[in-house]
Amino acid sequence: MTEDELCAAGTAAENLLNAEVFTSTINELVDTTFQNFVNTVTDESDKREDAYRTYRAVVDIVNTLRQKVAVRDEIDQKNKPQIIVED
Repeated sequence: MTEDELCAAGTAAENLLNAEVFTSTINELVDTTFQNFVNTVTDESDKREDAYRTYRAVVDIVNTLRQKVAVRDEIDQKNKPQIIVED
């Protein structure tokens, strides 16, 4: 991907992360998976593992979006004009 494409992806990711509907959906998914995890009984390890995998998938999505924002910010910082002040 070009720097422009990476920056556009970062901006789109930031917009998504800041969208109320996205944030509330992520929070609902985390809450649901937590409830599914804690409401299992001792012999339901498969259900706990499923809940954990779902939680990890949600976290991975959010972290991937945050990484795209970080890449954009690094590119912006690198391309920012340097101001040299002479004494």
